[in-house]
Amino acid sequence: MAENIEVVVVGGGYAGVMAANRLTRRDDVTVTLINPRPAFVHRVRLHQLVGGSDDAVVEFRKVLGGGVGLVVDTVARIDAAGRSVTLGSGGTVGYDYLVYAVGSGSADPGVPGAAEFAYPIAALEEAQRLRPVLDAAPATAAVTVVGAGPTGIETAAELAEAGRAVTLVCGGVLGPYLHPRGRRSVANRLAGLGVTVLEGPDARVTAVTRDAVQLGDGRVLPSAVTIWTAGFGVPDLAARSGLSTDALGRLLTDETLTSVDDVRIVAAGDSAAPSGLPLRMSCQAAIPLGARAADTVLARIAGEQPSPLNQVFAGQCISLGRRAGIFQFAHRYDVAVGFHIDGRPGARLKEIVCEGIVKHLAGEAGKPGSYRLHRVPGGAKRHQLLRAERGGTPAVAEGAARATQR
Repeated sequence: MAENIEVVVVGGGYAGVMAANRLTRRDDVTVTLINPRPAFVHRVRLHQLVGGSDDAVVEFRKVLGGGVGLVVDTVARIDAAGRSVTLGSGGTVGYDYLVYAVGSGSADPGVPGAAEFAYPIAALEEAQRLRPVLDAAPATAAVTVVGAGPTGIETAAELAEAGRAVTLVCGGVLGPYLHPRGRRSVANRLAGLGVTVLEGPDARVTAVTRDAVQLGDGRVLPSAVTIWTAGFGVPDLAARSGLSTDALGRLLTDETLTSVDDVRIVAAGDSAAPSGLPLRMSCQAAIPLGARAADTVLARIAGEQPSPLNQVFAGQCISLGRRAGIFQFAHRYDVAVGFHIDGRPGARLKEIVCEGIVKHLAGEAGKPGSYRLHRVPGGAKRHQLLRAERGGTPAVAEGAARATQR
């Protein structure tokens, strides 16, 4: 009888679920997904949870393959030498290979009063905590959204469309990723919804109190509810486990997504830093990275050389309330171009993307190996950047050039 191979996936977000589903392609592989929640969080809908139009939760049975074992718990530590993880509840789970897909969350604001008085929404529990606060606030209460990336823009638009008085504090430029044409479209839509947008270096939050926000130029904005969407952080599990990370705490890997410390640990999603050049934190990157991580593990099991990362992007889609949105197109190397689709067609495209995410995961659950988007060609720009940075070929983790023996 063939020896069974145990693969543990830590984290049940976009990358982790894709990796777990794909790993079930082999009958001799047992896949265990460890996740702190019993349901899948559709993170790109968290702003809708805040606005009251969606709960941002999907039952795991709809996206997770039947061959994947689910353990609802946290991981306190990874013991790479012993090939096991210690659970928050105190138990341990052994593995032959581990996929590190712990994702990202809210960053420490580093602003006086923000941790105490502002509401982050990068995690399900944070958004759920904010919802009743907004419900209890008068309709005329001033709401301040800090951060002008996609989450900040979407949250501001969602609440303004519901009749809230919203100020969006950018701390820089509105929608930094967007092409100037796309940015103008978003600004016009926000203005139409009545959102006050504060841009520029002076629109930087320096302090938050229970009922106000202070800016760098000394202005004090009344704020009954302050929502913090600026920046993302990653869990410190890798660092706590003695694994090499970048400055933010993402696991350092080579271009096959293999840890630079251990060929039996592979990373995917927001918590991965391949070659020290991480991709934009997004489900657009996480799902293909999850597929690539699974392929790396499966190649090692088969005694084959894993393929390197080949990530391409289509752009960025942002909802602007329920009746409008924007799809900002981009080069495959993730730089916006002058073309975008906005208005109602933009809203429909965004909804198609949100629905498509679940369909991709469910499709891989039903037919492991069917997902193909991580193999779309067009990653030449990344390889050029890596060669320019290192003066040679992309880094490969020690031992990654040879198959690991079971």
